[in-house]
Amino acid sequence: MDPEVLKSYLPRYAEAFLLTIKIGWLGIALAFVIGMLSAFVIHFRIPVLKRIAGYYVELFRNTPLLVQLFFIYFGLPKVGIVISAEACGVLGLGLLGGSYMSETFRSGLEAIPAAQKESALSLGMSRGQVFREIILPEALTISVPAIAANVIFLLKETSVFSAISLMDLMFTAKDLIGLYYDTTEALFMLVLFYTIMLLPVSILGSIAEKTVRGKMPGQ
Repeated sequence: MDPEVLKSYLPRYAEAFLLTIKIGWLGIALAFVIGMLSAFVIHFRIPVLKRIAGYYVELFRNTPLLVQLFFIYFGLPKVGIVISAEACGVLGLGLLGGSYMSETFRSGLEAIPAAQKESALSLGMSRGQVFREIILPEALTISVPAIAANVIFLLKETSVFSAISLMDLMFTAKDLIGLYYDTTEALFMLVLFYTIMLLPVSILGSIAEKTVRGKMPGQ
């Protein structure tokens, strides 16, 4: 492995890293919003919307991100909807992640005992107060481990963005290998930057999970 080659590759990987981080976290933020809304619709059995949300979750959980990106980036322009590569990456990741986050949040909501809600209502709290002050905070707390796992999963999925010509980490690695044939150096830098991106999230997720478990009854 040539240190000079690694040094020369560093600026390109740093630029690709920032782009990957930007699109990844914007997609994850969108996934949180979509997932939470879908979970509420399904959990509270809102007519019509519940069925739509259910179809959405099943569709996006059971199709690969690459297929979804191809449909958004190459398919939608056929009907006059043109989306930039970056926006496509954010939207695709957000829709995929939203389907997983929806199930995560829904499981958290359903894990709260009905007796706990009834007790709060019997104390004079309104349904809105019960939801805001008891159900939502507790559901999010229960969901922390699964949320952390979903975030790591979605950051890993950014590796397919190169298929729509986004100059992310994977695109940069493939481009440099094709140009200079320094395969070992290019792949080493790819692994290094993905580790830099994912390791802090994994560590923070583990800490959050231990904290949450410590606060749960019986722990």
